[in-house]
Amino acid sequence: MTDQAKKEFAMRITHANKSGLVVILYEMYLSYLEDAAAAEGDRFAFRENIRKARGCMSELMNSLNFDYALAYDLLRLYVYVNKEMAKADFRGSAKPLMVCRRIMTKLYQAYRQVSVQDTSAPIMENTQEVYAGLTYGKGELTESLGNHGNRGFLI
Repeated sequence: MTDQAKKEFAMRITHANKSGLVVILYEMYLSYLEDAAAAEGDRFAFRENIRKARGCMSELMNSLNFDYALAYDLLRLYVYVNKEMAKADFRGSAKPLMVCRRIMTKLYQAYRQVSVQDTSAPIMENTQEVYAGLTYGKGELTESLGNHGNRGFLI
């Protein structure tokens, strides 16, 4: 994952509600999975991206609400996908990752539809406002960042 993608995810996280955070976790997971598949020949990069994808999977598992029966079904899917990632890691092959991607993409699409309907407030309060503005200079492009002085801290 590029530094720019990490910055974009961080910015989206600060403004996301609960379902939005789950969608972002899925996107991060899928991004790390693609990076792992692309790095199949490089053992270190392959394993590192699988490790990061498994970290996202761990967060998804920890975010399940077991007050609902659906959470148990999701947990079983997550455990299966986790086993497939371990198999890919052990074998050094991206083939098991394709099964993971297919399952997780379907779940991602479902959560994305749910998050569109979720109108709850963002989880993080008092975060820094960012205005979409770019300034062109001689030979450079500068992103403008609106700052209200407190940088997310309550005073």
